Amino acid sequence: MATSSAINIKRVLKKNTMLIALVAVMLLFQVLILAAGRGSLFNPRNITNLINQNSYIIILATGMLLCILTGGNIDLSVGSIVCFVGAVAGVLIVNMGVNVYFAILVCLLVGVLIGAFHGFWIAYIHIPPFIVTLAGMLLWRGAGLIVLNGMTISPLPENYLALFSSYLPNVSYKGNEGMIFAFTFIIAIICCAIFILNEIRGRLRKKQHGYEISSLTSFIARIVVISAVILWLGSLLGRDKGIPVILIWLAVIVFIYSYYTQHTVPGRYLYALGGNAKAAKLSGINTDNVMMFAYTNMGFLSAIAGLVCVARFNSAAPTAGNMYELDAIGSCFIGGASAYGGTGTVGGAVIGAILMGVLNNGMSILGVDSNWQKAVKGLVLLAAVVFDVLSKRKKTS
Repeated sequence: MATSSAINIKRVLKKNTMLIALVAVMLLFQVLILAAGRGSLFNPRNITNLINQNSYIIILATGMLLCILTGGNIDLSVGSIVCFVGAVAGVLIVNMGVNVYFAILVCLLVGVLIGAFHGFWIAYIHIPPFIVTLAGMLLWRGAGLIVLNGMTISPLPENYLALFSSYLPNVSYKGNEGMIFAFTFIIAIICCAIFILNEIRGRLRKKQHGYEISSLTSFIARIVVISAVILWLGSLLGRDKGIPVILIWLAVIVFIYSYYTQHTVPGRYLYALGGNAKAAKLSGINTDNVMMFAYTNMGFLSAIAGLVCVARFNSAAPTAGNMYELDAIGSCFIGGASAYGGTGTVGGAVIGAILMGVLNNGMSILGVDSNWQKAVKGLVLLAAVVFDVLSKRKKTS
């Protein structure tokens, strides 16, 4: 019995390594920030800022994961696409006065076409993704500068900003503190209920089909811990401005892509392609179409990130999206995606993105020089990839 419990604990720790690492890093920064007398990492306003600051990185990391799953491939152009789409949005909405919803539709279509353009050369002409997306990085950054003519376009109309950078309930915080807290906490309770019911249904389905399931103790512990985190987050947001609308967009995107990659046949094709491309092709999978989808989708999500970025900064700027591709790639690898492809989850990529955001935010609060911040992030990324390579080598030996 003791041996079985030890095995279960080891399995849980291994499965949630990055989540445990995220919690450890957050607690470390909290201690350091309190010791330095610089406030708190868990200040309600700081938590809201963390969500807003890392929203577009989470969106990009979700799309980047699909590219990485196909065999460790990456997309270097996403930051430039963010800049170009933002430039198109700024010109259409501000300079030309086009209807906001029509402009958003045009921007999404632009993103899809750019992704399909990259996907065509990669999937059907078989040019290495690194070369195609490196060319795209230069091409779309230049196109964005041309559209903007080197100038920043601002401000955006309120009806556009409300779609991405407003809060629920949409009321002034001053004088409505109790109502905002109650609304936010009730939403958190509803989210907990949905999560618990979904977990129970999933466990029963696995048991019915004879799949391996975790012990009842670890299952209950997981539900309790995650529910507590949701309620805690709800209470923090309720003590600030409420629920950021962008958090709802993120939840929808993460849910859709988690379901797609884990519970649909086309989603599993991505893993099959990354696991063994030749075997996938021989089994009847059209690997070219799978690759085409991954990069077209990356263009689509880059366009969404561009729209979010424009709303956050209330401007379309030539410097938008700078280095976003590296943050997205780093988030995926830190979150457990394999450098060789075929392994990784959307949830892991989100955890990686949050970890990157906590590192940025925590070091900024502590007053760490920006150059040192880059060095630390580089070391964390290297450590994540080394861990992946060594663990794979250990399995094969």
